[in-house]
Amino acid sequence: MSALTAVTALTGPAHTVTTDWGQMLPLLFENLWITLYMVTATLLLGGLLGLVLGVFLYTTRKGSILQNVVVFNVLNVIVNIFRPIPFIILIAALGPVTLAVVGTTIGSNAAIFTMVVGATFGIARIVEQNLVTIDPGTIEAARAAGAGPWRIILTLLIPEALGPLILGYTFVFIAIVDMSAIAGSIGGRGLGDFAIQYGYARFNWEITFVVVVVIVILVQVVQFLGNWLARKALRR
Repeated sequence: MSALTAVTALTGPAHTVTTDWGQMLPLLFENLWITLYMVTATLLLGGLLGLVLGVFLYTTRKGSILQNVVVFNVLNVIVNIFRPIPFIILIAALGPVTLAVVGTTIGSNAAIFTMVVGATFGIARIVEQNLVTIDPGTIEAARAAGAGPWRIILTLLIPEALGPLILGYTFVFIAIVDMSAIAGSIGGRGLGDFAIQYGYARFNWEITFVVVVVIVILVQVVQFLGNWLARKALRR
């Protein structure tokens, strides 16, 4: 094998690939909407489940308002098991469960199921960590005033931690975009699939670059919105 052949084998064809944007733009927008669908559904479902799980992690710990050592330890172990698993391995590990629940292991809905599972445990830990920063004296004052546990949770804990929680969820949004790209590259569709199929696989770096720019813009818009909402929550 000549040096030129070896380089071509590693880097792809030497000629410049011409992009037909008349054909590619509709596909780009279609996959952008699929990504937004997957990310939004995951953030809503995983965000709600993670919030509930995080609240229970905080309220059942020792000395908290719903103290229950057994429940806390079980929840803590479950979160510690799922949270560090790399997402691409989680997709493979949950394959049978995804098939049983969704009916398939490919496509956007199958990707959403796995993304919700992955996001839930990450969000739960973020919620717990933000609630821990609340001044215990504030909670004790509410208990002394006769407020029950659920009233404290709904009217004190979550409102007090709202600003940091918004920032936490903004960070999670970016992580979910990353998960959607991985899911897309193995059958979930979306920008990840578009970049791999029409960019990387065809040595079309122009398409790959455009997808990167679209994702960066999307993340920057959400980050700006999250920072703005967090500032408003912290000023109230």
